[in-house]
Amino acid sequence: MLEPTYQADVVVVGAGVAGLSAARRLTSAGVTTMVLEAAPEVGGRMTTEKVDGFRLDRTGPLLSTAYPELRLAPGLDGLVLRPFAPGVLLHSDGRHHRAGVQSGTWGGSARGARGALHAVRALASAPRPAPGPRRPVAVPGRQVSVPRSRTGAPLGTAVDQARLGAAFTKLADTPVERLLARPELPVAEALVARGLPARTIDGFLRPLLAALLCDPELTTSSRCADLALRAFARGRLCLPEGGAEALPERLARTLPPGTVHTGVRVTAVSTTSVTTAEHGEFRCRAVLIATGARSAAELLPGLRVPGFHPVTVVHHTADEPPATGTSLLLDADRGGPVAHTAVTGRVDPSRAPAGRTLVSSTVLGPPPAQVDTAVRMHLARLYGTSTARWETLAVHHTAEAVPAMRPPHDLRRPVRLLAGLYVCGDHRDTGTVQGALHSAHRASAAILADLGADRPLHTADPLPTARAA
Repeated sequence: MLEPTYQADVVVVGAGVAGLSAARRLTSAGVTTMVLEAAPEVGGRMTTEKVDGFRLDRTGPLLSTAYPELRLAPGLDGLVLRPFAPGVLLHSDGRHHRAGVQSGTWGGSARGARGALHAVRALASAPRPAPGPRRPVAVPGRQVSVPRSRTGAPLGTAVDQARLGAAFTKLADTPVERLLARPELPVAEALVARGLPARTIDGFLRPLLAALLCDPELTTSSRCADLALRAFARGRLCLPEGGAEALPERLARTLPPGTVHTGVRVTAVSTTSVTTAEHGEFRCRAVLIATGARSAAELLPGLRVPGFHPVTVVHHTADEPPATGTSLLLDADRGGPVAHTAVTGRVDPSRAPAGRTLVSSTVLGPPPAQVDTAVRMHLARLYGTSTARWETLAVHHTAEAVPAMRPPHDLRRPVRLLAGLYVCGDHRDTGTVQGALHSAHRASAAILADLGADRPLHTADPLPTARAA
């Protein structure tokens, strides 16, 4: 026995960043909107666990200050982004190498990217002593004795590095639509086809793209990879202050009171109604499915379900922070399970209690057996310090963390299925936060266009409560 059914102009199924962003655009246009989320909290995969004062992301997505939707999406204007040190820190042959082409500006221009090539060019022009025996290598705040690296490692020779810098400059200047018109290949094949040296690919581009795409085998469409590298060239890699949950929580707070309802499981949808397990049927003028790809396909039979890239994030606290500052550290040698790691407590101090250290490390692909032990051993080599006394705070494994974007991949997959039935999410665009937000932008625009200039159907009523018979 239920109260009379709730009515709204649009019902959004799913309270991840895509669904919440779409709801924010719709309510801003005067469309009464209701967001239903099966989980007890908003955020989807962008959630943050709190443990003893630490804030621990479950999937730890990397953002870029050059993502356009972080500036365009209503409700995110006050979001604080904490940037990593410019570029990335590469671990190769026992040494740390700084490399990067980032401007450090919010949505930096191509001109800013050209001026930011100093990291690559400095490496290209630096004198290189002849090979010799082991010697101390300067790592900020620490002296570590390691073997000498090969000439140009891990970016190749000085000529290779100059070519790489020129390629990034050109990429930063290239309009998006021109990138999308390029021939499409798996990115691993595309890098070779473009004549890049093997050392540059393996030493820099492969670990960088693996981190940006969560794809260690580089099977992703080269078009998606070009977009990721373009954002890297034009901005700074960063983390949202307070954890990944800061994005969905900020979006949810900007919605009218009573818009978002958690703990409500949708079992069926049509162009004019949504059926839930807890509250029966809700009538509406349009339905937007904003869940992950698999959940969306359960509600919309026939919807394509892509493959997925699994991600495991391991969080540790240490007595003393590793001496890498706020750098994102990548393993160019692929000498263990960790693809990238950082002292996230330094990048974003709100993620760790005062005086405590937080190190967050990401494993791509299926995790190894005894993942924490394997990660600790790898981190000891990457940071050049013992990890035996580090405390493990959490190990989060997400099997379907990022939808695969293998070629041929449509970066603008339709969001309008029928008049009154729409879908959005990172599986409709690119498997990034930018892709999720952009798909929400497209879906909300399609809904508003289909609803036309009509007045809102009604003023939203309270959510009914189920009563026992």
